[in-house]
Amino acid sequence: MRTHEIGVIERRFALAMILTVSILIAELAGSWWTGSLALLSDAAHVFLDLFALGLSWFAIRISALPASERYSYGFHRFEVVAALANGLTLGFVALVILIEAYRRFMEPEPVKGLDLLLIASFGLIVNLFVAFVLSRDGHGEDLNLRSAILHVLGDAAASLGVIAAAVVIWRTGWYTADSIISVFISVLIFAGSYRLLKDSFRLIMEGVPECIRTDEVVKQISTAPGVIQVHDLHIWGVCSSNIVLSAHVVVSPESDHQRTLNEIRQRLRSIFGIEHATIQLENEYCGQGRVASQKHVN
Repeated sequence: MRTHEIGVIERRFALAMILTVSILIAELAGSWWTGSLALLSDAAHVFLDLFALGLSWFAIRISALPASERYSYGFHRFEVVAALANGLTLGFVALVILIEAYRRFMEPEPVKGLDLLLIASFGLIVNLFVAFVLSRDGHGEDLNLRSAILHVLGDAAASLGVIAAAVVIWRTGWYTADSIISVFISVLIFAGSYRLLKDSFRLIMEGVPECIRTDEVVKQISTAPGVIQVHDLHIWGVCSSNIVLSAHVVVSPESDHQRTLNEIRQRLRSIFGIEHATIQLENEYCGQGRVASQKHVN
């Protein structure tokens, strides 16, 4: 990501954090005033949004630091650490909300429906604006930015649920609706937690990034001029936007090796966004690694 893009994203994160703090203050005060567990649950979710935004902003800052002798890839991997921390904290808070919702199912408590409706509507409007600020001009493949947007959109959906509960309580006085929406919010948080943990775990285990299809990569390499075989292929991500590839490629002796190498790298860069590719050209199979593609040569 270029320096200009990083600066733009940082400013958007700063604005998003300021707006999120306003939601947090309003919902904490509102949960105390209205007695709503759903609003308190949403406030907890908003706090995690703020935590996610702060971690993501820090990850973007630290990932821009230059590589060193000790950290030859720089600090891009911190993005994965931040996303993993977000996922774990989301899961913990969702569990706490479920426990409190169960208690209120057993002993419903009075809630001020109209006041709850006004505060939840404020939260929804601000959350949607924050999501708009963060998602402008793309950068959607960045795991930190994607996780932050996921947090904010999840909280917007939770605010919709709180609004629905507020209308029911205001019009009917059925306080159990507050606990039902709290369970809905906790399930929503668990879903977000699972997605973040899955994506970050794949990167930590150096698995193939979700946006890459290995068979398509093999096809593009094996159909390059002069390529006979592809083996010992590895694809992994330092972070969500920094994909690395290494492979051994058997080429015909009469082919232009430099032209073949340039063609493979150009295809990997333009089709898959793989900038860092280490290709070892060979005249015959070296016996290392699994054969991914083999042409029959007469």
